[in-house]
Amino acid sequence: MTDRIELSNIRCYGYTGFLPEEQVLGQWFEVDLIIDLDLSQAGQSDDLQHTLDYRGAIEATKTVVKDSRFALVERLAAEIASKILAFAIVQQVRVRLHKPAAPIPDFGGKITIDITRQRNA
Repeated sequence: MTDRIELSNIRCYGYTGFLPEEQVLGQWFEVDLIIDLDLSQAGQSDDLQHTLDYRGAIEATKTVVKDSRFALVERLAAEIASKILAFAIVQQVRVRLHKPAAPIPDFGGKITIDITRQRNA
């Protein structure tokens, strides 16, 4: 059985993108995290030490988006996953990185990168 913590709509401004203006002017990104971990001990103990303090996961995600300047959003999503997996209790993370206003002519939708990464055994 896998337990989960889901964090939705982490919104922050960053400078990742293939076009030079994306790395200079920046743009908004939205991130959803689905974090798999064992919550059984926390469910019994009622102790924050036995779970993921999601404030840290949110802050780590925002820091990666704000401080990174990658050409590809795929790389940004992978870096977010790596930072979340650095929390010892996390077994797996799914990162859904949304680019709501991609600078593509005649395109009003959003682009989403969806990756899942597991802790190495």
